[in-house]
Amino acid sequence: MRVVAGIDGLAAADGPAFVVVGVFDGLHLGHQYLLRHLVAEADARNARPTVITFDHHPDEVLTGHAPPLLIDPDERLDRLADAGVAVTVVQHFDAALRQTPFDAFIERIRDRVGLAGFLMTPDAAFGYERRGTPDALATLGARDGFEVVVVPPFTLEGRPVRSSDVRAAIAAGDLEMARRLLGRPVTLTGAVDDEGYLRFALPMALPPNGVYEALVDGATAAVEIREGTVRAGDRPPARRITLELLDR
Repeated sequence: MRVVAGIDGLAAADGPAFVVVGVFDGLHLGHQYLLRHLVAEADARNARPTVITFDHHPDEVLTGHAPPLLIDPDERLDRLADAGVAVTVVQHFDAALRQTPFDAFIERIRDRVGLAGFLMTPDAAFGYERRGTPDALATLGARDGFEVVVVPPFTLEGRPVRSSDVRAAIAAGDLEMARRLLGRPVTLTGAVDDEGYLRFALPMALPPNGVYEALVDGATAAVEIREGTVRAGDRPPARRITLELLDR
């Protein structure tokens, strides 16, 4: 998978692109469902399945407070690649991007790469004031020669799966529910310091204080979470490890 730093880094060879836009925090079951559709729709059009995501959560700019992340940014890229995404654009989200109309955003893409279309759900929208709805994009696409494919939202037991639900389950210590929504165990990825604490690139969603069983490099270990810190046990410092939290 090619990782591109911003839309302006796209090249003609990255296209034609069939695109989905989103934060993709957690890569939960709903995201996995979207990515399967993205790959299938791109293949049907001889296009490259392309994700446009952001370098940090847009709520940091939109509301002044970003929620804790569900997965490390590098782990997100790994999982996007495993899902068959050919190109991931990591776009910086700032006040200027917030003010960008959806049609100008799309024109920036089309200036750099052939655009086959977009994948969206009925409630998806992007651009200034979220005016880039499926209907708005379809109207623009009919003029400019790209398609918009709308798929129904993924549901589990009749309810949509959302990143906020996963965060709520983790915060409540319900790791089993979080696992069901993610389709895999809750993971924590970071660098281990000299004292055995896991250091994160960005704030991560953590369960309540306690000692948890975890898989670390394939072996079971006890991990202590206390007041926003994670002690990964007595192990030598490491550039990066991933813990799979199992239970208390």
